[in-house]
Amino acid sequence: MSEPYSIFEIQPEWVLETEGMGSKEKFWYRAKDGEPEWLFKFPQPNTGQHWSEKIAAEVAACLEILHARVELAVFRGTRGSATETFARDGRDLFHGNQMLAGKVLGYDPAKQFRQSDHTLESILTAIDRTFTTPEGARKARMRMAEYIVLDAVIGNTDRHHENWGITRKQVGERWQGMLAPTFDHASSLGRELVDVSEGKCRQRILQAGRVGAYAEKAPGAIFWDKADKRGLSPLEVVRRAALFHPDLFRPALARLARLNRPKLAVIISRVPEGWMSPLAREFAIELMCYNSEELSKLTP
Repeated sequence: MSEPYSIFEIQPEWVLETEGMGSKEKFWYRAKDGEPEWLFKFPQPNTGQHWSEKIAAEVAACLEILHARVELAVFRGTRGSATETFARDGRDLFHGNQMLAGKVLGYDPAKQFRQSDHTLESILTAIDRTFTTPEGARKARMRMAEYIVLDAVIGNTDRHHENWGITRKQVGERWQGMLAPTFDHASSLGRELVDVSEGKCRQRILQAGRVGAYAEKAPGAIFWDKADKRGLSPLEVVRRAALFHPDLFRPALARLARLNRPKLAVIISRVPEGWMSPLAREFAIELMCYNSEELSKLTP
């Protein structure tokens, strides 16, 4: 059996400041002077937001997709996740909504829900207009495609305009930047479901063989058209994107050959005992297998 993931024990004296962005309670901490800062996130009650963050990072690593480092962590007896900062060494994080507001006419960066202007084409346009060289823009577009494919694999429905961006650093009179590592995948893998209830739950979905229906109906935060009333499911975003931008998404989709059920089972099995129920483990594996199989249909 594979070794369980480590669990960070965060000490109260390490806490630096709270983080106001987002809907979840969280704070920044540093274990030792000179070491990078980490962001500890408390999961919302009765959810698996902590283990979904960790599993998503491990799947990204398997696919060799640039991602923020995530560890399981405990603070004062409460379980959560810890994400290592990637905005360091003089770099800061410039969020997607800031990019879109400056590069896409009429974009409202403050709109938090049902931002239908947050389309794939708007994202790609903002990237093209942010990077000053064709090669820089090409690399950023390819990396964004990888992130969107990752979202489809894990069922991440929260790729909103503050959950991507660039890291930038001023060098002389110019800015140097790159698309930031993918981060914040807590809304993945059915983390909001309970195991057993009279309504929608993991047990009922699994027994009815409706994992696919769950994946297909999940509304995401990327829209296809500005007139749409809801975002597409992460799977549908990739299906359409692969048709309209085949050269952009083909390399990302090819990486899925590295994933299979045994590898996914190992990733899930390493979540420590008691952090994730057997039904949650089964559901996460079945969801990723369904999504991966559907995505494999998009490659020649």
